[in-house]
Amino acid sequence: MKISLLLLSLLILLPLSLQDQIPQVKAPTRAHAELTSHGFPIGLLPLSVKDYYINKTSGDFSLFLHGTCKITLPPDNYLATYSNKVTGRITKGQIAELRGIRVRAFFQWWSITGIRSSGDNLVFEVGVVTAKYPSKNFDESLDCEGKRSSS
Repeated sequence: MKISLLLLSLLILLPLSLQDQIPQVKAPTRAHAELTSHGFPIGLLPLSVKDYYINKTSGDFSLFLHGTCKITLPPDNYLATYSNKVTGRITKGQIAELRGIRVRAFFQWWSITGIRSSGDNLVFEVGVVTAKYPSKNFDESLDCEGKRSSS
């Protein structure tokens, strides 16, 4: 009888103890959905989006995070920082007038001023300089701590 009671207790308590060990996956937000509707992958934004506003006529948007955010962007492992507020103008295949995202390259911080979707690639604009990367590198959003999460 004691063994049966012990086994029953284990069967009940084991799933509860394992539940804390399973990482909680954050769901993509409205802002992530807005990206995909304009032809961009969700991985351009971290998972820590708190709020998002867009003017559907002009495409002007404001994105609010839960604070500043540092992540490592694929594929070249550039350190990027997102301000707690990111603004810009989004249209099909283009994000312009972007403010609030900086990337560290060549021992200096650079502001990303725009992003274009070009076929299977994304073209990042830093002033007049551009860099092209495969869109598939941004299919998953990152947590601010730099850990990958499923989308």
